Amino acid sequence: MPEKCFYNISNLNKYDKYEYPDFFARFYDLIYEKIDIGIEKEMYLKIIRRTKGKILEVGVGTGRLFTEALKNGADIYGVDISPEMIKVLRNKLEEKNYNRVIVKDIRDMNLDVKFDLIIAPFRVFSHLPEVDDQMSALKCIYNHLNPGGIFIFDVFVPDPNLLLNGPDNFIDFEGEYEKGKKTRRISTTKTDKIRQITDYHARFEWEEADGWKSGEWDTKIRYFFRYELEHLINLSPLDLIDIYGDIEGKPLTKDSKNFIVTCKRI
Repeated sequence: MPEKCFYNISNLNKYDKYEYPDFFARFYDLIYEKIDIGIEKEMYLKIIRRTKGKILEVGVGTGRLFTEALKNGADIYGVDISPEMIKVLRNKLEEKNYNRVIVKDIRDMNLDVKFDLIIAPFRVFSHLPEVDDQMSALKCIYNHLNPGGIFIFDVFVPDPNLLLNGPDNFIDFEGEYEKGKKTRRISTTKTDKIRQITDYHARFEWEEADGWKSGEWDTKIRYFFRYELEHLINLSPLDLIDIYGDIEGKPLTKDSKNFIVTCKRI
């Protein structure tokens, strides 16, 4: 049997409970290069290229988007709640750019700079299950935008079939992370349809020289509906521009997989 390590958010305080463990950060890029969540990195990069001023990516993670934007000449900065994810990202950067990424919480970050564009891509906002956390994040985003600045985030459109019959010990990724060494992720979800929260459990297994290892991680994922998102933004200091079906501004349809919420600081 693989050796086990456990990482459960119930053991952590309020401001640590959304952090990712080291084994999650280690395999994050490998997994999400293969798993399609319906958000194209190139679409965000187009918006970044059109932005003249400073840009902030909240929930920057391991920098799948950030590193490419930086190579393309963007004046971009990143924050993430997880030291492990930031550690992976910094290993990809030249030392002169280390100061562009920092461990901060979207709900109470206090940076001494403002931005013309802030993005929270790849469903970062879904990891704020409580309304108080969502409002704190929106107010904090507002405070870090220049007048006329834009905030864009995406969350998934709920799929009723997945909410009712989510994966149960389902291997959603398996592959080599090094030559001759495999890793896999086994996912289980259970949804509370009243609270609109899905409890997500992931088990990671990977091969090392001395045998198989494993780690387990639990988190909560919030799902939203369209008019709920509109009301949420209207209660915040931000002004809603619109909710689109994709990053390029196409309208929502019955086939849309994500809500793209675009806001502005007037």
